[in-house]
Amino acid sequence: MKETIRRLPDAELEVMQAIWACEPPVSRTDIEAIVEQTHPMAVTTLLTLLSRLVEKEFLSVAKEGRRSLYTPLVTRHDYLTSQSRRFIDKVCGGSLSAFASALCDSGLKEEELQQLRDLLERGQL
Repeated sequence: MKETIRRLPDAELEVMQAIWACEPPVSRTDIEAIVEQTHPMAVTTLLTLLSRLVEKEFLSVAKEGRRSLYTPLVTRHDYLTSQSRRFIDKVCGGSLSAFASALCDSGLKEEELQQLRDLLERGQL
């Protein structure tokens, strides 16, 4: 994992989530089909976001005929790990207990809290 992975704006993150949901390499039409369900956007907007993600080295692009195929260079896990640490440091002042308290007060269902407890107890977190 890169030491620091920069935070993505919401629209770029939506595109990355669509890409992470697919088996790479991914075509624009595959990405568009997923993004269309939650965040419809014009094809030109999607192409701009894909270009930005390539420039930021989140994606690589390869041409296959007239099609562009995109492959993630940053995994979902690495991005999540980096942003979680950044959130704890910036928002919670580096305090894991402040983060845990806020998480518990965030409206999680009792079943979700129990799932967290179970994961902690089994050493899976």
